[in-house]
Amino acid sequence: MPKNIQSLERAAAMLRLLAGGERRLGLSDIASSLDLAKGTAHGILRTLQTEGFVEQDPASGRYQLGAELLRLGNSYLDVHELRARALVWTDDLARSSGESVHLGVLHQHGVLVVHHVFRPDDSRQVLEVGAMQPLHSTALGKVLSAYDPVAHTEALEVERKAYTPRTVTDLEDFEAVLDMTRARGWAADVEETWEGVASVAAPIHDRRRMPVGAVAITGAVERVCDDGELRQELVAAVRDCARAVSRDLGAGRF
Repeated sequence: MPKNIQSLERAAAMLRLLAGGERRLGLSDIASSLDLAKGTAHGILRTLQTEGFVEQDPASGRYQLGAELLRLGNSYLDVHELRARALVWTDDLARSSGESVHLGVLHQHGVLVVHHVFRPDDSRQVLEVGAMQPLHSTALGKVLSAYDPVAHTEALEVERKAYTPRTVTDLEDFEAVLDMTRARGWAADVEETWEGVASVAAPIHDRRRMPVGAVAITGAVERVCDDGELRQELVAAVRDCARAVSRDLGAGRF
């Protein structure tokens, strides 16, 4: 019978300890509880912190579970389930708005488009399922960055490329955009990623009210905006769609 890997056993015990007791624990508390030398405990904590499974409070130096572990715990929600729950609502949104609708999730430092409903006209369109979009400039990406701690961290760490003169790349300005997104419940992209294209997106939550994706309307600026501002009826429609999908996932009313 193969032997267990001791370092993994200790890391697992550490995560269980952080999950079961006080919200935050100091290094000494963790080391003594697990009968480990402080140096050994610190090395394991440092590795878990690097991987995002543990976070350290900068003020107190105490440790708590990290956002990446929460994301893994939420992995029971399969992307296919999210797409299945959203099918009817996104079809209705495309029909009522007359624009393309995209459903996106966080994936490899960007937004993965997992569902795309064509604009309901006879124009030639390209299916974008499987395409990747940037976190910092698209409406889908801003929503995920505002509501998902892992997406937020990734958006800060990656290069925020200027796709157009309107793209927000400065860190302080980007954080202000995310604050505004959280305050109003939706994000905008008016020619920040593609010239002549505007988009509005809202977050989708699961039964634990964790952000699991976002839905967006995308179209030509002249159709989606009035005098450079997103049409409020489209903003309301996107938010209604996101709430409906969230309710189907068990999130209740927002």
